[in-house]
Amino acid sequence: MAYARSMHAFTLAGLPEVRAGDDLAALIAAALDAAGETLQPGDVVVAAQKIVSKAEDRYIELADMEPGDEARAWAEKTGKDPRLVEAILRESASVLRWRPNLLVVEHKRGWVMANAGADQSNIEGREGERVLMLPVDPDASAERLRAGLEARYGGPLGVIVADSVGRAWRVGTVGLALGAAGVRTVADIRGELDRQGRELKVSIVGIGDEIAAAANLLIGEAAEGTPVAVVRGLDLMNASQTGADLVRPASEDLFR
Repeated sequence: MAYARSMHAFTLAGLPEVRAGDDLAALIAAALDAAGETLQPGDVVVAAQKIVSKAEDRYIELADMEPGDEARAWAEKTGKDPRLVEAILRESASVLRWRPNLLVVEHKRGWVMANAGADQSNIEGREGERVLMLPVDPDASAERLRAGLEARYGGPLGVIVADSVGRAWRVGTVGLALGAAGVRTVADIRGELDRQGRELKVSIVGIGDEIAAAANLLIGEAAEGTPVAVVRGLDLMNASQTGADLVRPASEDLFR
């Protein structure tokens, strides 16, 4: 029987510029208090990867990078700063594709993405000389944030660390769940029946990425200043799944 479903999402205004060592749970709690909001059981807090990386001091100073031979070779092909290429290679398992000013790599954690997620936008420091990298372990980052929020608000709560990524054959970026804790990220519905009673054979739903993409519509991509969203009404708590569950093994990837 069909029934109506809904969800509600909102961002938190007033979060300060995040600095290395900041307690993100405390910053989010302060923003919730200022807005007259609280967290409810079942809420999913989606935090932009950038503030997580900033809090974890994932900065690289290009002045500290000594490019190796491989970095210099890729820099010559792409036209990129060889110091930046060195930083990218240190985060990568392999280079998969390239074009001028772009390296598509397999990150050490299995994601396929541009430039290993290296980012020079919306960060403090001299332009072009500082890079912000992805968290070392986004699932662990999500779990720490979840624990901090549940200590304040009770639970269960879910947390997703989201980043914006491009996709093959599609224009534009969408939100993707790099890390997750406390929330269901994958729904394998193979074996269930469709409306005509036919068994589903291949359907696996990337719920974590869908939540990240929905939240990213509110979080924004430029100067919005709202790097955290709360998604409510999904009833998707799950203590066993993480963002890593969304990474397709290379052995199952038909395009590599």
